[in-house]
Amino acid sequence: MEATALIGAIPPPPPAGDEPDDDSAAKAEQRPRRGEQVVRLRPEQTGEGYKSVYSELTRPSIGSRIRTGIRTTGEVLITFGLVVLLFAAYEVWGKSTIVNAHQDDLTQELAQQWGDPDPTVGPTPTATPSPDKPVRGKPIAGLYIPKLDKHWVVVEGVTQKDIRYAPGHYPQSALPGQIGNFSVAGHRNRATFWRLDELDDGDPIVVESKTTWYVYQVSQTRIVKPSQVEVVAAVPGKPGVKAKDAMLTLTTCNPKFDNYQRLIVHAKLVRTEPKTPGAPKPVELGG
Repeated sequence: MEATALIGAIPPPPPAGDEPDDDSAAKAEQRPRRGEQVVRLRPEQTGEGYKSVYSELTRPSIGSRIRTGIRTTGEVLITFGLVVLLFAAYEVWGKSTIVNAHQDDLTQELAQQWGDPDPTVGPTPTATPSPDKPVRGKPIAGLYIPKLDKHWVVVEGVTQKDIRYAPGHYPQSALPGQIGNFSVAGHRNRATFWRLDELDDGDPIVVESKTTWYVYQVSQTRIVKPSQVEVVAAVPGKPGVKAKDAMLTLTTCNPKFDNYQRLIVHAKLVRTEPKTPGAPKPVELGG
């Protein structure tokens, strides 16, 4: 090193050939400034090979940012819409398949409980007597609505767990055929009480117990608030009044796909038929 460099003298200019050329200066100017985002253009093939048709770096504009935001929002909405459609398909078809499978299991369980290996045949003389008090979550009766071509096994209890796959009996209400109000709750899905609003006065509803068929007729259909629990009283609408008649009440959510109301169907017992081996079902069920 020269002595002049050690004492702070101005160093000599660089030799010829070391000065930056114009291309280097242009490239330096194209570099992004601090805090500025850039996107690299995708090279395109030309007769001279792959190269960018514009420049090596292109700075995003306000318009490109808006288009990117709109595109991202659209993709998110499309994805959300697909998720909603899949959930709706599950509610309509998937859940019905699951409920029907559990109903088949409950039918077999009820037949065994009644001591009848074949659910299409009445109980045998050696049938094991059913318990006096129903067990929570266990099947207790069959419920038929001929107009809707529907049949369910009713379980004991009305909690979410109890009625997940079957209509449920209100524990404090009467049992099938008894004086009072045999009250049953069910979800408003396609596998359960979806079409309950189609019932009219006079339509039959049949309940099956271990030894008897009970035929009810719809007497009233109405919509109430969820807080109006008096609809399942022994005398509907009159809590504390002693019942003189045997009734049936079905409850479910209203309207469809919501639950801020309750759809109520009341029916009165009009006829009973004993179940005997080989005897036909009630005429309402095609017997």
